[in-house]
Amino acid sequence: MDTPGYVILSRLGAQMRAMSVVANNLANADTAGFHSEREIFSRYLQRDPLAERPRSGRDVAYTIDRATWRNTGQGPLTATGNPLDVAIHGEGYFAVETPRGERYTRAGRFTLDQDGKLVDAEGNDVLGEQGGPIVFARGDSRIEIMGDGTVRTENGVVGRLRVVRFADPQRLRAEGNRLFAADDAPEPVPRPSLLQGSYEGSNVSAVLEMVRLTEESREFQMVTQFAEREGERLQTAVERILRRRS
Repeated sequence: MDTPGYVILSRLGAQMRAMSVVANNLANADTAGFHSEREIFSRYLQRDPLAERPRSGRDVAYTIDRATWRNTGQGPLTATGNPLDVAIHGEGYFAVETPRGERYTRAGRFTLDQDGKLVDAEGNDVLGEQGGPIVFARGDSRIEIMGDGTVRTENGVVGRLRVVRFADPQRLRAEGNRLFAADDAPEPVPRPSLLQGSYEGSNVSAVLEMVRLTEESREFQMVTQFAEREGERLQTAVERILRRRS
């Protein structure tokens, strides 16, 4: 394949990834604590050795898939009145214990398991500031979660939710639609702002994502058509060469 073909393939792969990212955002428009993502592309420039120099030396630009940028902006807060729903207003992540180790989330739709432990939607233990789970006694009925994360009932203080932050949230790795893994050590948020009886929704704007999906689909169709024309051009060139030799 010649250089134009490789350039087209690089753009085609980028468009497929862009559509995949937008589709994933749309699929999670109603997922609590979900952060939308954007793809980041760059150009790889290569000098065309066949171009005339110095009059018209040209650079061949390939599309390179560099990374994914995550929108860490606050999602809308929805009031539910459920005492186990907790929203973080501002910076921070809840810490949960999973079979793969400690993970972090903004999704504060919690429940109680059969042992009285506070767990997330996937059944992972929600951790307190001492590193252990938040466990309620059988007689606890009036659950109150204070703005600083302190959890108490009519029988006294149960613990305090562990809320952490990271120097660079973009370095967090998404695992599924709600959890994040971290390579960097988390820092405790000294004064978290929590709201009981509410949860943070997805920060995806479904309308904007639909517009982006339409634009990316049109771009994909354009690149596909260009690839088909390039294939036809190569086939025609080969047929002409064979006719001359015969």
